[in-house]
Amino acid sequence: MSGFDDREKAFENKFAHEEKVGFDVEARCSKLYGLWAAEQLGLENENAATYALEVVEANLEEPGFDDVLRKVRADFEAKSLETSDHVMNVELDKALEEAKRQILENNKA
Repeated sequence: MSGFDDREKAFENKFAHEEKVGFDVEARCSKLYGLWAAEQLGLENENAATYALEVVEANLEEPGFDDVLRKVRADFEAKSLETSDHVMNVELDKALEEAKRQILENNKA
């Protein structure tokens, strides 16, 4: 292999790694946010874990977190929970920061 081929392969590996990390962070964020939302909905234990997985699945509908926010908003409204968009976005931001921390910590190990 030439030096160029080696660099190309290294770039491809780096890109694949960054994509995987990004996916992992987004999935972890959705799970953490789902656990927060489950708590607001009064769900515990297995029910909370199941709900968090539903939130993760909702995140697969489109890029970004709008699909997650729509799902949680609809579930809150179904339970007549009044939570502002601001609070929901703040909690999502907290979940994202925690997800990044957790994933980076796991990648160091």
